[in-house]
Amino acid sequence: MGRTTLLLITVVLVAYYVYTPLPGDIEEPWKLILEITTGNIFRNLASIAELLGINHYMSTVQLFLRLQEVPATSDENVTVIDTAFSSVPVRIFMPKRKSETLRRGLFYIHGGGWCLGSAALSLYDLLARNTADRLDAIVVSTDYGLAPKFHFPRQFEDVYSALRWFLQEDVLERYGVDPRRVGVAGDSAGGNLAAAVTQQLIQDPDVKTKLKVQALVYPALQALDINLPSYQEGSYFPILSPSLMARFWSEYFTTDRTLEKAMLLNQHVPLESIHLFQFVNWSSLLPERYKKGHVYKSPTPGSSELSKKYPGFLDVKACPLLANDNTLSHLPLTYIITCQYDVLRDDGLMYVMRLQNAGVHVTHHHIEDGFHGAFTLHGFKIAHRIQNQYLSWLMKNL
Repeated sequence: MGRTTLLLITVVLVAYYVYTPLPGDIEEPWKLILEITTGNIFRNLASIAELLGINHYMSTVQLFLRLQEVPATSDENVTVIDTAFSSVPVRIFMPKRKSETLRRGLFYIHGGGWCLGSAALSLYDLLARNTADRLDAIVVSTDYGLAPKFHFPRQFEDVYSALRWFLQEDVLERYGVDPRRVGVAGDSAGGNLAAAVTQQLIQDPDVKTKLKVQALVYPALQALDINLPSYQEGSYFPILSPSLMARFWSEYFTTDRTLEKAMLLNQHVPLESIHLFQFVNWSSLLPERYKKGHVYKSPTPGSSELSKKYPGFLDVKACPLLANDNTLSHLPLTYIITCQYDVLRDDGLMYVMRLQNAGVHVTHHHIEDGFHGAFTLHGFKIAHRIQNQYLSWLMKNL
């Protein structure tokens, strides 16, 4: 009887972890389920540690991720070094083959919800390594301060400081970078930071080198409305759930879970800031096919107390979709990837629409069977396909 009970409990636990409902057109579903299951185990352990008061949830997950970091190791194609730009740690990837001309330069910003990840994480090291080799480009992969130790605007300031350092004439010359062929790219929270620093750069009179392109991979672009259709549909999306995204957003600004709770209710924007919703109104900014019968509801105003304590969630440096049309009109050639099964899908779609309305030339690739995180799932067919599209665009436009 005891063995039967134990076996039953084991089967239930395995089924709990392994069973993951996925959209029907997801490629390599069992391979993805294994990836999700592994992630769920670590996340649940982090939740238990937080519940017991042992460690903050994000700090525990970051400890697990550090096990996946790799040293700055050069190979037969690329020289890799760790250094610092304006005291911000960066990892630089330089092709070994000789070049008769100055090279492209790409400044890359990793994702991880402003709380997780690093340039040393194996998946970002491999991405930057492949990018440097395929594009014959100098790739600078930057780190930045992470929550919960650091909050906005530290992440933005670190990335902007490192980028400004890279764009100095003597630094570009030192690494053999053509100042007319420099771009910024990032995924997820890195896409958020890439969009934000690109906006800031065009308003900075002290920076003489201007970006040629920005490439944003499923970027997070606004924290005002997390009741977009993609959030409403996102309960069964792989990798990133609406509740986890709300936690990432709130952690960006504070460890106070009150903001997260208000965000989940969509009641965190005060009455005096309601006018900002014009920049993120999905009823007018989403193509019809993505509305799918969803009815737009004007968000309920929240208490001014939260915005006074944590004004960052109303700041354009944290939410690039809040930029006015004049700012947007000066942005460089833009590439945006969105995925169908991603809570951040509609952020990217609205930015595409707003940039196009402002006269910016935008190339938009929507991955119909894509999901959040697919870009860096090396070894998956979908990652190979998305990275090829991304690198092909950069090859042509940078």
